[in-house]
Amino acid sequence: MSLVLDPAAQDLLFREARSANTFTDEPVTDEQVQAIYDLVKYGPTAFNQTPLRITLVRSPEARERLVAHMAEGNRPKTASAPLVAILSADNEFHEELPHLFPAAPQIKDIFFTERPVRENAAALNAALQAAYFIVGIRAAGLAAGPMTGFDFEGVRKDFLDDDHTPLMVVNIGRPGPDAWYPRSPRLEFDQVVTTV
Repeated sequence: MSLVLDPAAQDLLFREARSANTFTDEPVTDEQVQAIYDLVKYGPTAFNQTPLRITLVRSPEARERLVAHMAEGNRPKTASAPLVAILSADNEFHEELPHLFPAAPQIKDIFFTERPVRENAAALNAALQAAYFIVGIRAAGLAAGPMTGFDFEGVRKDFLDDDHTPLMVVNIGRPGPDAWYPRSPRLEFDQVVTTV
């Protein structure tokens, strides 16, 4: 059985997509980011949790602060990308569950009263949403450069608060010259799938 999605779209979203390391200076607009979010917000999460929070770093002052928290090799990428997003998990996501999961609004008080439980759920479901966000960036014809090489605690203190846990920094824009490293290998189907 073949995939229903058009092969060109498959290439755009997966086969030809890579993490970009350089970008042109073409701006990424708020309208583009909203269109990306409006597409990917429908990706599934447990109990329709929506813990992902996106902090767009646009001002030169904020960019400079963020670059200081990046690992040495990631600083030039973050300094030059047209737009940078800090993706974080909101550990107080449960407050929105009565609205987001109206079939069982009591879920908030049944499962998520304890902070460690919320942190685990937020990390998993925000990571799912972050993956959808990256695919959405590709669907918009842009390139993403997601990175975890940064001072997590420094970013949290400088840009977030105690209720938010940073997950990754994503550089966003049109790919520039020599944007791609060679494609790294992937595991094959029979290496990852077991039938029982």
